[in-house]
Amino acid sequence: MDAAYISALAALSGSAIGALASFATTWLTQHAQARATLLVQDRARREALYGEFIREASTLFGDAFRHEFDDPAKLVNLYARVSKIRLFGEPDTLREAERVMQRIGETYFSPNKDLAAFASIRHAGDLDPLCEFSSVCRKELAIARR
Repeated sequence: MDAAYISALAALSGSAIGALASFATTWLTQHAQARATLLVQDRARREALYGEFIREASTLFGDAFRHEFDDPAKLVNLYARVSKIRLFGEPDTLREAERVMQRIGETYFSPNKDLAAFASIRHAGDLDPLCEFSSVCRKELAIARR
């Protein structure tokens, strides 16, 4: 074989290897960036969902504290949010969301309470059904940050 051919083949194979390495590097970078974007979007979706759930559950718990259960439609939005948590949340978060929902139902069917009981809400676990849910959400979102 002629030395010119060997030199030409070496140059072509070097170019091909360089192009392949460049392609692989670009693909890996794009893949990592796309994955990071998806993780950020997923975390933002969970934050919004959990915030909506907390807002809705707080409103319903306050209503259940002072009123009888007169309209099942009041719970529809809460049930919808729990179902969304089933889709996107972790099992521990779902378990706590269902517990909060059950607690709200129990509160609606229990005798109405005096508003003065809210004065000690920081010290009474019975009056803060969202405390454990919030803690579980914080843990889940901290893991999603990594």
